[in-house]
Amino acid sequence: MSIINSASEVLVPIHREGYRFIAIFAGVTLLLFWLGFGPLGWAGVVLTLWCAYFFRDPERVTPLRDGLVISPADGRVSAIEEVIPPPELDLPREPVTRISVFMNVFDVHVNRSPLDAAIRKIVYVPGLFVNADLDKASLDNERQALTLERPGGQLIGVVQIAGLVARRIVKFVNEGEHVSAGQRFGLIRFGSRVDVYLPRGVKSFACIGQRAVAGETVLADLNAAEPERAGRTS
Repeated sequence: MSIINSASEVLVPIHREGYRFIAIFAGVTLLLFWLGFGPLGWAGVVLTLWCAYFFRDPERVTPLRDGLVISPADGRVSAIEEVIPPPELDLPREPVTRISVFMNVFDVHVNRSPLDAAIRKIVYVPGLFVNADLDKASLDNERQALTLERPGGQLIGVVQIAGLVARRIVKFVNEGEHVSAGQRFGLIRFGSRVDVYLPRGVKSFACIGQRAVAGETVLADLNAAEPERAGRTS
């Protein structure tokens, strides 16, 4: 049974954004074999398989309840801080909780909406490509910011941040559209981070170092009055 479960986690659908990249890797691999560069050809096989793995797009089971904020990205919760939101989000210029989820090159890179909301604003900001795990990446790196508006006017910020090897942020949605919790809204190639800016006073349910699963892991509850949670490694 464990073998079947492990296979189901690897043999998952591939997002259409990855098809041409997989084709390029496969084409170069075949060319290397045809030219007689066997060792390089086998390296190409490994890279082609990695490329297919990178663009995997597994199904997720999203918790549904008013107020839940679901992780938009797979990866490690790298930071939970009180910060002033970046200006492109058009959020009030006051400290709020920012939860950062860092994606390495082996994580799923399809991003999902953290809650049911209307897309009030989408802003692309060109920038650098420093390590997305660094704090300064929030303001220095190339990024795409989405301002999400809940019924009643409450605003949430989500920012996709390019990293060292990421060179393209792809969006699947547009301003004015409505997104559901867990709905795919974009993808980042090839290693990156997503920041979530909670409304003022809302605390994180996540812990630094925790592994988050896009569309499934609850990061916060807008209707709760709990203090920020602490974590323990065991």
